[in-house]
Amino acid sequence: MTDNGPKKRFALLERDGTVIVEKHYLKSVADLEILPHAIAGLRKLADQGFGLILVTNQSGVGRGLVTIAEVEAIHSELMRRLSAHGVHLAGIYYCPHMPDDQCECRKPRTGLARNAAVDFGFDPSESLVIGDKSSDVQFGRNLNAYTVLVRTGYGMQHERAAGADAVADNLEDAAYLYRPVI
Repeated sequence: MTDNGPKKRFALLERDGTVIVEKHYLKSVADLEILPHAIAGLRKLADQGFGLILVTNQSGVGRGLVTIAEVEAIHSELMRRLSAHGVHLAGIYYCPHMPDDQCECRKPRTGLARNAAVDFGFDPSESLVIGDKSSDVQFGRNLNAYTVLVRTGYGMQHERAAGADAVADNLEDAAYLYRPVI
């Protein structure tokens, strides 16, 4: 076995309310909007050496409000728009199940992160988790990762209860306040 140096670290980011505008069961590419400061924040995270992965609950699929094809079209368009700005996501992982399904992939459970870790060979506990809900923060805590709650999306409603390691106004501020240990 060879040692190729330190493994890449990843930022695990919530989609809705963190990277894109919260639309409550977004189902149309036409309604997709990237949040102000999100592109700058993603660039800063990448500049710090983080791979970028979206990890998101999409229970609209399980509720019959959104199809998998619609979710995947939204993800393809989001990746295209970000790429046009020089931002590249390593992947997007989503849970299509409803909260009562008790699946392992629905945040705050860690199945999505474990799947990403297998695919990209990283330690989830060395990740940076950024989201706008208490479930995002708990997801990060369940991974033993550093957590940042952003005040965009539902963040202001969850700020007091979330118990994140840090709180930021938006994704760009989150990227600038996080100082990786070297």
